[in-house]
Formats: sequence, structure tokens, C-alpha cells
Amino acid sequence: MRGNDQQAYDRGTSLFSPDGRIYQVEYAREAVSRGAPSVGVRTGDGVALAAQTQANSPLMIDESIEKLHKLDDHLGTTNAGHVADARQLIDYARQMAQGNRLRYGEPIGVETLAKYVTDHIQENTQRGGTRPYGAALLIGGVENGQPRLFGADPSGTPREWKATAIGGSRGDLQTYLEDHWSEELTLGDGLSLALEALAEVADEEELDAHAFSAATVSVEDGYNTLNTDEIAARIDDLALDDEEE
Repeated sequence: MRGNDQQAYDRGTSLFSPDGRIYQVEYAREAVSRGAPSVGVRTGDGVALAAQTQANSPLMIDESIEKLHKLDDHLGTTNAGHVADARQLIDYARQMAQGNRLRYGEPIGVETLAKYVTDHIQENTQRGGTRPYGAALLIGGVENGQPRLFGADPSGTPREWKATAIGGSRGDLQTYLEDHWSEELTLGDGLSLALEALAEVADEEELDAHAFSAATVSVEDGYNTLNTDEIAARIDDLALDDEEE
């Protein structure tokens, strides 16, 4: 009977175990931790987003791997975990952002959007017949002239960050960000920090511009993506810095 009881807690998406855990949410977090990492860095003039996008096969088209997404002119996101689950959440976020513009005639707040998304995620942890989303998002944007960065994990908990990482090697990435982030960072510095952190956990053969994607959401210009040449230039600068050290 004890074994059967344990299986019931293990399979139920909305059942607490006797020790207060929801196993399916923990499994969803494990799925996120197995995904390619993404990093977000908030600075005084914007938010930098970067992600590792290494293809699993040399036959795969690099451009088909989407890790960074524009949600609105002032909002961007990156993801880790199951791609299909992440796409559902990204589409939902875009609907909420556009609905706010149509309804109120103004851009949605970054915190408001993050809470819409996390509320939607949380619903799948307390209803039968569903499963938690096996994906996490970083949502960065500008609200009332102030850059803001939020994380959304499979439990549906919104947290605001100065800098954070999701996906594989999160512990190492978070430690690197904690050691190097400062209030004085410019947006360019923040972008370099995000790429530096990803480079720290990447294999040497993966240090190629095609293995990364990056975007910024600035106070002045809104959402912008970096092309391969721009990313390559920054990676070359990081390599030069390493040689000098």
C-alpha cells in the first residue's frame, strides 16, 4: 500500500505528498535544468538577454533554433526547457501584451505581464488532467523608463532579478553573475557579462557566434536582436581579454 500511495503522489499533478512536495513540478524543473542555458542581465539603461543555441546536429539549420523572442516593442524573453512548452507560454505572453494595447491603448507593464504568465503556469499545478509546463522564461523589458527583469519557473512563481540564469549549469552561471554584476554596468557591459557567463560553461569548441543568440531591450530603442557578426565581435573581444589575463 505504501508503494501504491507513493505512486499516486508521484503521478498526480495537483497532489501534495506528505512532506509538502508536488513531484510533477519538481520533474518539470528537472526538464528545465536539462535545457540549453539562458541568461538575463539588468542594467541602468536596459536589459540584456543571451542564450546558448548549439545545434544537436551539423545538419540542423542554426536559424531554426529560436531562444530569444520579441513580445512587444519594449519586451523580450528567452527560455529554457521543452521548446514546445516554451512556445505556448510565449504565444500566451504575446496575446496578453497585445490585448493590453487594444484594451487600454498603452504598453503592458513588465511585472504585470510576468504575473499573467506565472498565474497561467500555476493553474497547471492545481488542476487535474493537465501537467506543469516543462519550461522556464526570463522576461525583460522597460516599464516607466525603468529596466526590469523577471523569471518564471514551472511552479508559477514570479521573481524579479538584477541578473539570473535558467537552464543547464544554472548554479555555475548564477555564481558567475553574482561575482561580476554591479550597479555601474552599462547595457553593453551587461550584454558582455551575459555572453561571458555562457562562455564560462560552454566547451571550447562551442565558442562560436552561431552557438549563441543575444538581444537587448533598452530604454531608448526598445527590443533589438544582435546579428551573428555582432555576436562574433563580442566573443572575439572576450577571447582577447582572456589572453591578456
